[in-house]
Amino acid sequence: MLKKSIFTIAFISWMVFITLLSLFSFSEGDLPDFELPFMDKLVHFIFYFMAAVLGALFLRERTQGENDMKKSILTIVIAVILYGIVIEVVQSELTVDREGDVFDVMANTLGALVGALAIKLAFSGKRQLKWKN
Repeated sequence: MLKKSIFTIAFISWMVFITLLSLFSFSEGDLPDFELPFMDKLVHFIFYFMAAVLGALFLRERTQGENDMKKSILTIVIAVILYGIVIEVVQSELTVDREGDVFDVMANTLGALVGALAIKLAFSGKRQLKWKN
């Protein structure tokens, strides 16, 4: 049973992880002292790249590969991008120490799109991974 739901568990856990980190405020003492330019945007990119990859695998697992790959990828990319927008709005409106940022939305969107491309490439051609249809 657990083996049949591994991507479902991974996707839901990843989305909870993103939500908590996006809405939790860190104090200055909690963060490392080094700074890299655009590190925040890279983190957003990675979060939503993984969300798109895990989301596509989640849909494949739940539908047992019966849904069209393009439709599944499009569905999860739209859902992940909308989720990122909602999180930024919530940060802006409902948190005290966090701010929504349009550039975070752009990094989220780019991460989701590249994640979708990665899934498309992984399941296309003569590779081992196959989508049923």
